[in-house]
Amino acid sequence: MVEVEGRTTRDVVSGFSQRITYLLGGALTAAIYYGILVAGLLLLRDTVPYLLVVVVSHFATVVIVYPWYRLVVFSGAGVSWLVGYLRFYAVGLSFLLSSVIGLPILVELIGISIFLAQALVIMASVSISYLIHRSWTFRAVETSRIGKMSHQR
Repeated sequence: MVEVEGRTTRDVVSGFSQRITYLLGGALTAAIYYGILVAGLLLLRDTVPYLLVVVVSHFATVVIVYPWYRLVVFSGAGVSWLVGYLRFYAVGLSFLLSSVIGLPILVELIGISIFLAQALVIMASVSISYLIHRSWTFRAVETSRIGKMSHQR
């Protein structure tokens, strides 16, 4: 393979492919989330606070989409499924927190719809989410470093 700035062309193509599958996963995630959110808001109307529907929709979406991220986007993940899921959900909780804080500001104070407000919050978090998932949630275990550490003992 041709080496480009310390990376092979396979690494560059793989990184590009990963970004594309991540974007597809993001679109899938948004569609599932919005589907659950809309169904919940229409079904429950004003009997449940919309933020509770947001939290439940978020949880259901994370459970549904995790396999896509694990098997397709970050297929070489070096952590167990459970550890990967817990990390994935931990990252998701930070974005859920941004929704729980941002939505009331956008909906109650500024007066825009829940759906537009949620779209704005999601768009603001897409690139940071990819970086966190790539570098922490699904990072590959560095076997060469682990091997070196065991030989040093």
